[in-house]
Amino acid sequence: MNYNITGSPFPIISCDLSAGESINCQKGAMVWMTENMKMETSTGGLGKMVTKAFTGESIFHNTYTAYKQPGSITFGTNCPGTIIPFNLSGGNCIIAQKGAYLASEPSINFEVFLNKKVGSGLFGGEGFIMQKFTGNGMLFLEIDGSVIERVLAPGETLLIDTGYLAAMESTVSISIDKVKGVGNVLFGGEGLFNTKVTGPGRVWLQTMPIAQFAGSIIPYIPSKS
Repeated sequence: MNYNITGSPFPIISCDLSAGESINCQKGAMVWMTENMKMETSTGGLGKMVTKAFTGESIFHNTYTAYKQPGSITFGTNCPGTIIPFNLSGGNCIIAQKGAYLASEPSINFEVFLNKKVGSGLFGGEGFIMQKFTGNGMLFLEIDGSVIERVLAPGETLLIDTGYLAAMESTVSISIDKVKGVGNVLFGGEGLFNTKVTGPGRVWLQTMPIAQFAGSIIPYIPSKS
């Protein structure tokens, strides 16, 4: 499979498939395709249904297959952002925020990832439940805003404001860090907690979480009289 990511701030990813090759995607992600692409909608079984319900994804997903001859299909994002490709192989995996999944090769599996420290989910803003992706093949995630990649050395830490952690390698650990100082908590505008990630491994940060974006435009939306 060949792919090409273009466009900003609403990026798309176009995938060229060989005859008989398939790709999975989130419900509603397809924006255009050649007419020989055949669609099949499924849940993936009871276990997958439960996983999707917990991770905020649609219970249903679509599989598109190039029928008899090569075909192409294009997927789009739900909000201004970035599409990140991951080539998973050799047992490595990616942990991502809920709702990040866009598309993948059928060989990619995903399951619920529960933060070992409950506080990370209750107070860290990244959610107690995240998604864990494994397998061999291409995975495509959609990130809110632009994306910044950081490589953390063993023991190196990074404090992240609520909602700005998009994805990380499974070698990175996550916990929470309480904002110090009463004045900082009351007047700093950063909340009570930050998310703390510790290396080794890569983390991907998003510059405009959708919740932050929505909150910034609400004051400019006319209210009904």
